[in-house]
Amino acid sequence: MADMTAFQEAITTWATGGSDGPARDLAEGLGARTAVLLEGLSDLAAVEALAARRGRDLATEGVCVVAMGGAMSVGRYAGLLGPPGLGLRLTGLCDEGERGFYERGLARSQASLEDIYVCAADLEDELIRALGTEGVEEILLAEGDFRSWQTFQRQPAQHGRPRHQQMRRFLGTKKGRKIRYGRLLVEALAPDRTPPPLDGLLASL
Repeated sequence: MADMTAFQEAITTWATGGSDGPARDLAEGLGARTAVLLEGLSDLAAVEALAARRGRDLATEGVCVVAMGGAMSVGRYAGLLGPPGLGLRLTGLCDEGERGFYERGLARSQASLEDIYVCAADLEDELIRALGTEGVEEILLAEGDFRSWQTFQRQPAQHGRPRHQQMRRFLGTKKGRKIRYGRLLVEALAPDRTPPPLDGLLASL
């Protein structure tokens, strides 16, 4: 939905020092009610893919999914979009290691960590565990990345590491790969194998 895309862009502009006017106007025009705060674009791809699989159109439901460019930005985005700013309900995903950033950032905006769904390591790890490494390898093969994956496994730094940890690292070794596989891994999930943080997030919207 073009208007929601414009809203996402206006939020990013506002968060990086631009005017708040366009974001406020678009929020009102779209009937925005909820902002989903995500660390990065791969998380956004996964959330949008799961919503599409379940027949949800988040934009028409007044839900804006925001990639913040890192957990350290959560305080800034929460302040702009939550009670102190646009007054939207805040929710989202975070990695266990970034929980502290979210706790502090959300506390300043009068939001609660209960509205944030926490991944044990990160979302890629959750998806790999849900699919199993063999399931992910089938996707790598279909996407033409299997040979690169085998080469990566032979690197000295990967020797002795559990396969799922190797795979998680592999997905982050090339620009854009995490984003592409954020969508592909979600699309390959069996309906009953959606990782609990991702499943809980979508159910809450």
